[in-house]
Amino acid sequence: MDLFGTAGIRGGVEDRVTPSLALAVGRAVGAEIRSRTDDSTAASTPEPTVVLARDGRVTGPALAAAMEAGLSAGGVAVRRAGQLPTPALAYASRGRYGVMLTASHNPPTDNGIKLFRDGTEFDRDAERAVESRVADEEPVAPWDEWTEPTRTDPLGDYLAAVREYAAGFGAPLDGLRVAVDCGNGMSAPATPTVLRELGADVVTLNGNVDGHFPGRGSKPTPETLADLRAFVADANEGVEDPGRPADDGRGAGGDGGADETEGFAFGIGHDGDADRIVIVDADGEVVHEDTVLAVLAERYTRASDAADPVVVTTPNASGRIDERVRDAGGRVERVRLGALHEGIAAVREDASAAGALGEAGTVGEAGAAGEVGADTRVVFAAEPWKHIHVAFGGWIDGVTSAAVLARLVADEGLNALRGPVTERPYRKVSVACPDDAKEPAMDRLATALPDAFPDAAVDTDHGVRLEFDDASWTLVRPSGTEPYVRVYAESDDVDALVAEVEAVVEDAVADA
Repeated sequence: MDLFGTAGIRGGVEDRVTPSLALAVGRAVGAEIRSRTDDSTAASTPEPTVVLARDGRVTGPALAAAMEAGLSAGGVAVRRAGQLPTPALAYASRGRYGVMLTASHNPPTDNGIKLFRDGTEFDRDAERAVESRVADEEPVAPWDEWTEPTRTDPLGDYLAAVREYAAGFGAPLDGLRVAVDCGNGMSAPATPTVLRELGADVVTLNGNVDGHFPGRGSKPTPETLADLRAFVADANEGVEDPGRPADDGRGAGGDGGADETEGFAFGIGHDGDADRIVIVDADGEVVHEDTVLAVLAERYTRASDAADPVVVTTPNASGRIDERVRDAGGRVERVRLGALHEGIAAVREDASAAGALGEAGTVGEAGAAGEVGADTRVVFAAEPWKHIHVAFGGWIDGVTSAAVLARLVADEGLNALRGPVTERPYRKVSVACPDDAKEPAMDRLATALPDAFPDAAVDTDHGVRLEFDDASWTLVRPSGTEPYVRVYAESDDVDALVAEVEAVVEDAVADA
């Protein structure tokens, strides 16, 4: 039984993520938690308590009721948290377990189930254990072990922690004007609040939670963020230094104060559960997601006192990240899509085996500064649009990214932050490929692509990735959800590179 994809369980609520499935998964999770708790050999076992939350989707209450019943009948304590951003649920799961009912950026017809253990998503082994219990129709716990759920409200504590963490970066916001498009999602009660508490003047778009997503599509893209982009661009027309109070040394003079601020320093777009973030510049253009990633990766690498600072990212992430991290004295490790938490753990395990990990040896322990080791330390982990601030926690967190980036922009300006990043043209294309042809096609491509590009460095850990001396690169990998082979490329002449790679891929698919 294959329930879990790259982001938990996700799909249509009428035929896949049904209340029946939520009930079964709840029972399975309860049994798995009790099994781990009873295992005296398990290290650092969290308490057998589950914090349960959901996003704003219309189908959330029914799924939450079914999940709650399954967990309670599975014999574990349940803390009902209601609507939360996913990062807030992850924060609340520290020292215990968490279940988040969300389909993130998917349409309102979908929903999903994401599982957390001590602030980190379940790894593949834990997910497979749950799948096995669902397939075996895990029975309920003995009647006298059923539990009665209680209420909890962790949002305030989470927002306070984000505010405190972000205050360690950049400069006070002091009236910096920011536009935030919440997309009718769960960032609405989070990002605007944190930014205002940090001193920003925030204007929101689609700032009410509505599971129909009436304002725009839940996935923040250049197209769905058209209103935000136009809003920022129109407000900034003719403004010399948009979004900054007149008395901060950059403005045009005057008494100061937010009421004199014109335009917006930048814009923010979130998805349905607030783990993704998109940045819009003062001209209303979307800043490339890998540029944002590179800015944060370089900042964390330079700030680290580790001899071997590591940034974990995914195969489809740009070479501009490697360039900025190397320039800052660090290195990049890549892991499969949707598995940043596993990549962090792998670096930690490798460092521990080599004797390079410090005594604390914990990546992303809340309140710590990442891995505490003199030699190897994971300082940041991210894939496009999704960032893990490991010194704050081991989860993807768009709200924390918004707060940290706002403080950096207040200090230096967005253009200055992105200035050192080399932004080459980037393209992604899809080559049609039946699911049953993906494996033989990729087997052929493992040799065909290196043969076609003999001067490239080759990495076949996660698809086939080719890197060239001029910092151009391409990645070919099968889609995990659709009948395609994906081609990603970044190059000064990206159209020519894509055309060459696409031809090789099409031949391999035809021969598969």
